[in-house]
Amino acid sequence: LKASRPAVLTPAALETLAVIAYRQPLVKVEIDRIRGVDASGALKGLLEKKLVRIVGRKDVPGKPIIYGTTKRFLEVFNLKDLSELPTLRELKDLQNDAAGRQEPSS
Repeated sequence: LKASRPAVLTPAALETLAVIAYRQPLVKVEIDRIRGVDASGALKGLLEKKLVRIVGRKDVPGKPIIYGTTKRFLEVFNLKDLSELPTLRELKDLQNDAAGRQEPSS
């Protein structure tokens, strides 16, 4: 019996997925540059989980693969389309709300 929810994503995979979701379509070198680390492992896992797909090849030397999110990505995160992704402002507000609710550590 397989749940419809994918396996838990690592922080690296979530970060890579966020970069792709917000900046797509983009090639791996762009993902690596934004994250500041090699995203190969995270990208491989996202492709296996069908959250990311190959959308084509960039018309530059080496013809690098272009990545984008899948319909499954939208389903997993309960989005009708990419326009429903939270904006940077909304994310900052959520972060501030969460920080305001945390108990002070003793």
